[in-house]
Amino acid sequence: MKFSFSYLSAALFAGAAGAVSTLAVAQTEPQVPARSAVDVDLSLILDGVYYNRISRGNENPAGFGGSHGHFHDHDHGHSHGFDEGFNMGHSEIAMNARLGDVLDGTLIIGFNEDDFELEEAFLTTRALPAGLQLKGGKFLSDIGYINSRHPHDWDFVDRPLVNEYLFGDHGLREKGVQISWVPATEQYTRLGLEILQGETSGVANYEGGQSALGGTRRILSDSSGPRLVTGFLKFAPNLAASHAAQFGASGGYARTYQETDSHSTRYEDWDGSAWFAGLDAVYKFDAGRSYGAGDWRLAAEYFYRELDLDRRDVNFVADGNGPVGFVRNEQSFRNRHDGAYVQAVYGFAPRWEAGLRAEALGLTNRIGRGNGTDYDASYRYGAQVTFRPVEPVFVRAQVNRTDFAEESHGDHDGHGSHRGLEFLLQVNVALGAHAAHRF
Repeated sequence: MKFSFSYLSAALFAGAAGAVSTLAVAQTEPQVPARSAVDVDLSLILDGVYYNRISRGNENPAGFGGSHGHFHDHDHGHSHGFDEGFNMGHSEIAMNARLGDVLDGTLIIGFNEDDFELEEAFLTTRALPAGLQLKGGKFLSDIGYINSRHPHDWDFVDRPLVNEYLFGDHGLREKGVQISWVPATEQYTRLGLEILQGETSGVANYEGGQSALGGTRRILSDSSGPRLVTGFLKFAPNLAASHAAQFGASGGYARTYQETDSHSTRYEDWDGSAWFAGLDAVYKFDAGRSYGAGDWRLAAEYFYRELDLDRRDVNFVADGNGPVGFVRNEQSFRNRHDGAYVQAVYGFAPRWEAGLRAEALGLTNRIGRGNGTDYDASYRYGAQVTFRPVEPVFVRAQVNRTDFAEESHGDHDGHGSHRGLEFLLQVNVALGAHAAHRF
């Protein structure tokens, strides 16, 4: 759906009988220049998911616990937030506007049956010299490959584990500014720097807030932003016709990383810094046949993250361990995590495609400074079949086999079933005009 807004002369709306008098007034009054037209594309993306956990395995990968949003809060087990049966998936209302050759504006509101959420709202320049571009507002970071893409642009129903567990439910999404540069070279190259606000969970309004408890202060404190800086490089070599590839590297540093858990009688606070680095690669082959038949898409990403933290547990209720304000535990440590995925999608017939994905989380999985604790890696394997009856609509069936190391023991051995099997059926419909899919 496309709208064009502009100030029009009153003569355009006058009837034939009034046209002459309107023209006479126009000849005697100063003329106001017309404002620049603003073109707006509005789209609605509706998503529904049927979810069935065929067999139940471990809820969370060892070393990540029940809260695995290490730049954003994430507090549910690995059920994707879906109930057994029918669910509203990730639906969106999106508006993209263009102000001549000056600015682009994007507003995306996500919703399900429970609430609405402002997902992205940003402006992007169109006319800066020398290949420069500025973006400002709330947006998905351009680190890696999958992070900046919305669910309707994914090849699988769910987000890759490495992106979900290292950066949170929505990936790395923040308020801030981005500057990028595309130099005038034969091969596409893009470099970018993002200065982002960075969230701090420690300033959440828990019982008692950050005030002293029994004379003992918690270690968490508010820190002014911006708190997070990221950078990325994307490179696309010139390949033969029908072939395309893009390679990327990215990283970031958060000078304030905070998490807090409220237990029955105590607060468990973590405060420190974090950094991450990653590589990504994408290859696409266009067979030139109708409706995607014979096309290939290959993608892979790897990220490593390190947290350097202090921890303090403080009683907010007197118990057998001590009074209010009693420090139950105090230590410093370093956590190391990483993860990767590899996926391939093939168009085996017109409008039909099938994909396979293999994922590993916690290949490096150490909790604690010094001797610390090493946890086994966790794995997931997925297969999907997608049918597109018309271009803006797809139906996707997917099966996942999870193999998560047990959180309490950190391994796969002898502590009950750790493998799970789940089935997902997704229907996604895009109504109205929406931006072209990115590479």
